[in-house]
Amino acid sequence: MRDRHALNSCPVAAIPGGKVFVDIYLGGILWVVCAAAGGALIAYFVRRIGMAEGRVNNNEAAGHVFTIIAGLHAVLVSFVLISLFDAVGAADDGSYQEANSLVAASWAAESLPEPASTRARELSRSYAEIVARQEWPAMGAGDEVSTLGWERLNELRVVVADAAANDEWQIDRKTEAADQLARVSQAREARLTAAGGGEVGAVLWLVLVVGSVLTVLLSNLFGGTRRTTHILIVTTLSAVIALLLFAIYQLQNPFGGGAQIGPDAFQWAVDRLR
Repeated sequence: MRDRHALNSCPVAAIPGGKVFVDIYLGGILWVVCAAAGGALIAYFVRRIGMAEGRVNNNEAAGHVFTIIAGLHAVLVSFVLISLFDAVGAADDGSYQEANSLVAASWAAESLPEPASTRARELSRSYAEIVARQEWPAMGAGDEVSTLGWERLNELRVVVADAAANDEWQIDRKTEAADQLARVSQAREARLTAAGGGEVGAVLWLVLVVGSVLTVLLSNLFGGTRRTTHILIVTTLSAVIALLLFAIYQLQNPFGGGAQIGPDAFQWAVDRLR
């Protein structure tokens, strides 16, 4: 379970999210403004070069094509966004599973004889601090994570495996600690995979961008509205599409950008293991 009071009180170094989110907001506004300006210019020149009253005769044919292309594009954008949102949620839950299993392993190892008990607690706290202070900033920046975390986890696994168990209770606690460490390893692998492999591929980006451009261009084939009204419609469509693409761009890395899952789980673990 997540202990929110513990999370708020933990002193482990936090990610400077304030400036990051300001940059994200400014970047999003820039994307929307540029797309809206581009859409407005296209709509203006199409109406200026063509008939002032618009291309009314194209409405029926353009409507069929626009419905197909815009519909397929909307489905693709929705699918990508939902997939990214699910990935962010899974990464957040996975970080808590990893931290919870780490704490559970340390608590189970407390029943083992010395020096294994104390050493297991020290290594568990060290692992949580490495994840929060070193790995999290690297994952947020998209950099390669060092092997120090794996090394610390392997040390902890060896300490538990080599610890003597003198009765059935200690045998049970040793088995429990080993099982929890196996869960930590699995959750860690999933976290590193999510940090390094969650980006939208180049081919999919090409489809998203080309589909967005075609959708905006096709909207200029409709006629019947006044020039100002038509420009406003195309401008709004361009701005909304740009906003959705910006959301996709920001959600690619669950530990950076707009998602930016924090190391709260491991801050909680450090606090519990003091």
